[in-house]
Amino acid sequence: MLSHHEYLRLKSQGFSHVPLIKKRLMDDATPVSVFANIRQLNPKAYLFESVVGGERFARYSMIGLGKGVYFEYQDGVMRVGSELVGTVSSTKTDQPFDEIRRFMGQFNIPTKDDVPNLPVFSGGLVGYFGYDLIRTIEPTVGHSDTPNPLNLPDLWLMLSTEVVIFDNLEHTLSIVVYANCDVENGYEDALGRLTNIENILNQKPDLTTKAHPIPKFVSATGQQKFCDDVQKIKEYILAGDVMQVVPAQRLSAKSEADALSVYRALRYLNPSPYLFMLHGETFGTTKSPFDIIGASPEILSRIENGTVTVRPLAGTRRRGSDMDEDLALEHELLNDQKEIAEHLMLIDLGRNDIGRVCEIGSVKVTDQMFIERYSQVMHIASNVEGRIRQDVDALDVFCATFPAGTLSGAPKIRAMQIIDEVEPVRRTVFGGAIGYLGWHGNMDTAIAIRTAVMKDGQIHVQAGAGVVADSDPLAEWDETNKKALALVKAVEMACRGLEI
Repeated sequence: MLSHHEYLRLKSQGFSHVPLIKKRLMDDATPVSVFANIRQLNPKAYLFESVVGGERFARYSMIGLGKGVYFEYQDGVMRVGSELVGTVSSTKTDQPFDEIRRFMGQFNIPTKDDVPNLPVFSGGLVGYFGYDLIRTIEPTVGHSDTPNPLNLPDLWLMLSTEVVIFDNLEHTLSIVVYANCDVENGYEDALGRLTNIENILNQKPDLTTKAHPIPKFVSATGQQKFCDDVQKIKEYILAGDVMQVVPAQRLSAKSEADALSVYRALRYLNPSPYLFMLHGETFGTTKSPFDIIGASPEILSRIENGTVTVRPLAGTRRRGSDMDEDLALEHELLNDQKEIAEHLMLIDLGRNDIGRVCEIGSVKVTDQMFIERYSQVMHIASNVEGRIRQDVDALDVFCATFPAGTLSGAPKIRAMQIIDEVEPVRRTVFGGAIGYLGWHGNMDTAIAIRTAVMKDGQIHVQAGAGVVADSDPLAEWDETNKKALALVKAVEMACRGLEI
């Protein structure tokens, strides 16, 4: 771990915060048990995991705590809450990212060159970017009077300077805590916080589960209206207004299920590239806790060491009952002209999006039209990459790629205007993004699909379907229900006390 002498050396170089990192063996724990323990220090916390190749957990899982500063943006007002001084400041603005840039600009953090064992992610801003944030990014989408019964902000982020990185290969974990160089005894304070985390990780976690009544989910749209909406969208397509639109339905139910139990069930039933659990609390006119739980298969946008990545996922079939049927469905999907045309259109959209923020000539399709399998469905996937321009930052990349074409349609703006016409409730989290903004320009965000929101004793699940000229309304309705199935099953499993 960084010595006091090394801390003073880094402090003298002008860094505002310096990481203290302690690595230890943790072969008797899992990322879930670590998360269950660490959130005792602050319930506003998160767990990010990943499954690669559809079958094995990626090497690193990230568990972190909120640390004193929170951002939320709603109805044109940016609120910044500070637990350190117990205040909330409110600013009316149509440029919420300016406040985030100013805040992140206060941090001068050492890089891996300065601290060799620094993980790829070691803190920053963590949270969600709601779908309706697009009205700020692209005002021509227009204002929406659609109800927002969830009453969640369009953006919610927390500062995270206390992170635990769980190494699933070595069964070790690294505790990262930042010392504030601008305060007296910053090193000693960080050392104390690190010790508190280590002590709580030594405790036996409470992973008790309880059985609850199985909830009944009800659609906010209903089958008839959804099919009518699909028909209306097809008329817009035939009139030349738009090429594709992705309408969605929301399923809601009263549920007493514990959020962590739902997450545990979901990671078992539907392992995905982006698994996440985020517990937060709004702090506007009223304080209201919420949980976001998801198993997203799709990147919105990622920046790592200057490489920008987007990953269109479009084209869906259910999983087969055996290998032969599964392969037959794969063959059918890869030869479905409607699905192929839709996917190619979204590859072009992804190239266009990142082309706005990447160096000329650097944007390339690195993998095209391969099959990815999940517990309930399979998808066609492609990968698009480019080199970020020097005059843009992570938030510029986010704005260029948001929201994903796979959740809106093409052209995006007209598609989103049509979505406003047909959907009965604001999407809030669904169709937005979950992830982090790191210290040195890195960013990783997942599209908020296969995602549940738990708030005020209810659980909400949304799913959409891509509508094109020859779409069958009933088939699109069925697709939304198939996409929601993994989460519905996870809630049911949690309500059975995690009985398989």
